[in-house]
Amino acid sequence: MNADAKELAASFDLERLTPEFYDNPYPTYRALRENEPVKRLPNGTVFLTRYDDLVTTYKNTKSFSSDKKREFAPKYGDTPLYEHHTTSLVFNDPPAHTRVRRLIMGALSPRAIANMEGDLIKLVDGLLDAIAAKGHCELIEDFAASIPIEVIGNLLDVSHDERGPLRDWSLAILGALEPVVSPDAAARGNKAVTDFLGYLETLVAQRRAKPGNPDRDVLTRLIQGEDNGERLTEKELLHNCIFLLNAGHETTTNLIGNGLVALHRHPDQKQCLIDDPNLIKTAVEEVLRYESSNQLGNRMTTERVELGGVVLEAGTSVTLCIGAANRDPAQFPDPERFDVARTPNRHLAFATGAHQCAGMALARLEGAIAISRFLARFPDYAVNGQPIRGGRVRFRGFLSVPCAIG
Repeated sequence: MNADAKELAASFDLERLTPEFYDNPYPTYRALRENEPVKRLPNGTVFLTRYDDLVTTYKNTKSFSSDKKREFAPKYGDTPLYEHHTTSLVFNDPPAHTRVRRLIMGALSPRAIANMEGDLIKLVDGLLDAIAAKGHCELIEDFAASIPIEVIGNLLDVSHDERGPLRDWSLAILGALEPVVSPDAAARGNKAVTDFLGYLETLVAQRRAKPGNPDRDVLTRLIQGEDNGERLTEKELLHNCIFLLNAGHETTTNLIGNGLVALHRHPDQKQCLIDDPNLIKTAVEEVLRYESSNQLGNRMTTERVELGGVVLEAGTSVTLCIGAANRDPAQFPDPERFDVARTPNRHLAFATGAHQCAGMALARLEGAIAISRFLARFPDYAVNGQPIRGGRVRFRGFLSVPCAIG
């Protein structure tokens, strides 16, 4: 087994992944963590799998940059995808990151999120009513993916009859963030950015002419900016609206889908949650740890730095494997066990440090309401066919999950 693990680690190449890896990457992550935790890949980049190394990287924003202009220029060229990803909050360093994050966090304040709870419960219950009437469901399309699209649609006050393209735009743009991007995937991503920008330009013009309630309408809040006169540029505004949809859509869809599938596959833990619904908060944290919606992050070294005993030269591209760090036994006792009552649980699903996810409180609320109310309504639900994975390494989730509701 040890020899097999060493070979698995030695042969790992992020640009040449197997179907077995996409199905279950965790044996590979374990082999890397135990044998080559700071792994030099054939393309010259470095792949990190230990929890402590990720925390060090996240917190040292001076040595490890989030700015992607240098990395994305050869990947995307002069395209809409390049402009989008290099303008988004997540792919920038301070002070640009600090300024944009402050405006977005102002729009996603604790009070604003608390005010969403009633509407979110209504939305989830409506979806559950429709599933009950049908007698079965496709867990992703009928439930998990429908929730964040509606939440983000409400945040930006997009009219219901205009929300149809939002999910496809998001999937196309995020699909182009994979380590290897085919020409077709790049073309879909660029078209999605162009179409989304065209839609948002009209929406922003309408909102400037007729502002909404800034306490409930994030777009109005972002347009108006802060009381001190701080504003986003037009380009920043448009691209960070796309970022809000993408960040809130794919990851929350995966959180809900991964959670309900994990509970089905661990009936003892499902029963624990049925017996004690108050465990939902720790259960959501465990889903985030056990099957992290976002499995990879990226940084680039700005100076010569040592990490885990390995010297990295300036300009080294570093991949942070969140999925591996969240199963590191140095941080999580019995890390391969799914435990809805696990505490403490300092997972890195939302990163940490300056780039900790701005929408994590909203994602937690969506996950808790969706999973708990689904389980209360359909305690005997069961996956009754072969779930289809999304076919991505960066974002781990399902495209479809056939489900009987009991």
